[in-house]
Amino acid sequence: MPSPLRVSMLLALRGLERGNKFTLCLTVLIMGLVLVMLLFQPSLMTGFIKVEHDQITNLMYGNLVLEPKEHQLYIKNVSILTEKINRIPGVIASSPRYVTAVTITYQNTSVAETLTSVTPSTENQVLTLSSQIISGNYLTDGDNDQIVIGTLLAGHKDTTLDLVKSLGGVEVGDSVEVTFSNGVVRTYHVKGIFETHSMMLDQTAYITNSEMEAVTGLSDEASLVLVKTSSTGNEDAFRTTMMQYGIQEPIKTWVQEGEGFVWEVIASFEQINSIMIVFSLIIGAIVVFIVTFINTINKRKQIAILKAIGITKEVIITSFLIQVICICLAGILIGLVLFEIIIYYLTINPIQFPIGAVPPVVDLEWTVKNIIALILVSLVGGFIPAWKIANEEITDAMRG
Repeated sequence: MPSPLRVSMLLALRGLERGNKFTLCLTVLIMGLVLVMLLFQPSLMTGFIKVEHDQITNLMYGNLVLEPKEHQLYIKNVSILTEKINRIPGVIASSPRYVTAVTITYQNTSVAETLTSVTPSTENQVLTLSSQIISGNYLTDGDNDQIVIGTLLAGHKDTTLDLVKSLGGVEVGDSVEVTFSNGVVRTYHVKGIFETHSMMLDQTAYITNSEMEAVTGLSDEASLVLVKTSSTGNEDAFRTTMMQYGIQEPIKTWVQEGEGFVWEVIASFEQINSIMIVFSLIIGAIVVFIVTFINTINKRKQIAILKAIGITKEVIITSFLIQVICICLAGILIGLVLFEIIIYYLTINPIQFPIGAVPPVVDLEWTVKNIIALILVSLVGGFIPAWKIANEEITDAMRG
């Protein structure tokens, strides 16, 4: 070890030993809390994004969505298409559905909403909506006079409790009247009520494809075909494979299908996260600056004596920076312990958002980046007062 560095480390060690222990502990604690601030917001945002992604892939669209060709309202020859899709390696299942706008009436209340029709036996292989039923039961293939609706659409008897316009407290067993765009009016018994915590999904209703075809006169067609693949994250590769197998319909990934209502929320979270990171790093730098500044002021005469006996200003500056690194590393250790406690607690008791329970998710890469950033700004905050006092004239420092 070079002699100057040995001297710097000796001076740093003496400085930490002889400094105010309460101030040292408080500074370490503050640095730990700064690190918690840096890590908590990103982990919460990552958890939020994961919940949104799970909702889209498990409850709304699966992994891939086939849409009608240009200038066509529906996908034709769906039975042949789904058989072809299901033979593609890596595809678990595919499920066609119709989507249309209807007016749903219960007693004296009418709501214009989206009605989706599915074939439950195949839909259950692609999505897990049937597991979100909180009252009653989900549809089966032969339910031609049954409907399941979301909690937001069902609403409450006391409509002041509703977040959106609802049917005013529909319950399982009630009958609702559905007016289709072609003028057909049908009465359906409410078989089940589901809750997904998705604002969009919980305002919708579902019937069977066989019932939709009976009402609209359509046959072997679909508005969309949802595809579930064996893995999530490589949808682009699956899309290319499907095209190679002769699938000519436009294919969208779940990311493209859900970007309209998800990425705006994520962008807002990222802005908030960026602001929090900047302010946290500034706080960390200011804390280190103040502590180092006070430390150098109290040791002006000692520093002047060190310079007078031949200790270079570089050695003095390095000694203060070593103290900063020690304080920062101790703070990081404390911060990581506190952060792990918070993560453990919130994993067991996740925060409730409108989209559901959101547990924080730790991103190791993001954690390392924030730790490095905190160390760098701390070094900058400690370097400025150390550099200033080290460059002060010996006679000026001796006078105090």
